[in-house]
Order: sequence, then C-alpha cells, then structure tokens
Amino acid sequence: MKLLAFRRWREKLWAHVHGGRVLEVGVGTGKNFSYYPQDAQVTAIDISERMLERARRHAARLGITVEILLMDAHTLAFLDESFDYVVATFVFCSVPDPVLGLSEVRRVCKPTGTVVLLEHMRPESPWLGKLFDLFNPMVVRLTGANINRTTVENIQRAGLVIKHCESLASKGIVKLIVARKH
Repeated sequence: MKLLAFRRWREKLWAHVHGGRVLEVGVGTGKNFSYYPQDAQVTAIDISERMLERARRHAARLGITVEILLMDAHTLAFLDESFDYVVATFVFCSVPDPVLGLSEVRRVCKPTGTVVLLEHMRPESPWLGKLFDLFNPMVVRLTGANINRTTVENIQRAGLVIKHCESLASKGIVKLIVARKH
C-alpha cells in the first residue's frame, strides 16, 4: 500500500512537468527516473556521491538520458533563471537550511517557470505536531530527515508564490506543492 501511494504521488507531481529544462534537486538513487517526461532535458543533483553512483547505474539500466551532478542545494552552480521546472521529492526535510535551498531553487527557476515539490512536513493537527516535535531529534539522528518542518511557510519565506497546495496524506503530513516566482 505504501509503495502504491508513493507511486501515485510521484505520478501526480510529474504530471505538472511538461518538457523543457528540468532540475531535480535531491535525485537520490533515481526513484523518479521512470516518471521523467520524454521531451524534458533533465539535470539531477544530489549531495551524496554514493547516491549518485546508484542513480547513474539505475539510469543506465532504464536507458534514461539525464545529467547527474554532485551538488549542494544551498549553492546551486547554475546561472540565474536556467530551468523551466525545478522538482524535488522528499528533499527539503533534510536540507540543513531549507529556506536557503528553496531560495536557490527560486533563483535558478525561470520567471515563467514552475517549482513542483512533494514533501512530508509537520502535521497540521496541534497535538500531533507537538508529538512530531518531540520525536524529531531522534528521527534526525536515525534518518537525517526532519519530520516537523513547516515547508509551506519555508517556501513562502524563500520568496516563492504557492499556486497549488494539496494534502496527499492525513493531517497534511505529505503535500504536493506547485509554486512560481510571481
């Protein structure tokens, strides 16, 4: 069931991407490769060389053409306004300074471009949110991911304008967010 949910969520996210130059931030092992649009020119980045090696092997197995680069979301080595789409799935929970990373995403996205994010975050329920806050230090130590990030607010702090925000899991724990520069 969990795998089916993740697949549906990824399909929903990639349905917002329609070709052009695409940046995938936090490619990991390449779980999104099979969802890439045929007409897209994709550059995929990650901070982990081990993950990138796995992604390269995965891309080769699938016959996917993708530029895979070692890079930190805090300092994207691209010119301003380089991409038509910037995509990330479950990334900004583990970026140390999510607002800085999202500001970089905004910088490299074209003025007419779109940022599409699939993220888990702090639940909307006050009591459940407090529970996630309590367990967050332990989860970060175990997985490196924060379970209590306020990603919607972080997107706005980075100067992006949210055009669509959809809860995909109960209590708003997983959201699909579509944003633009203006």
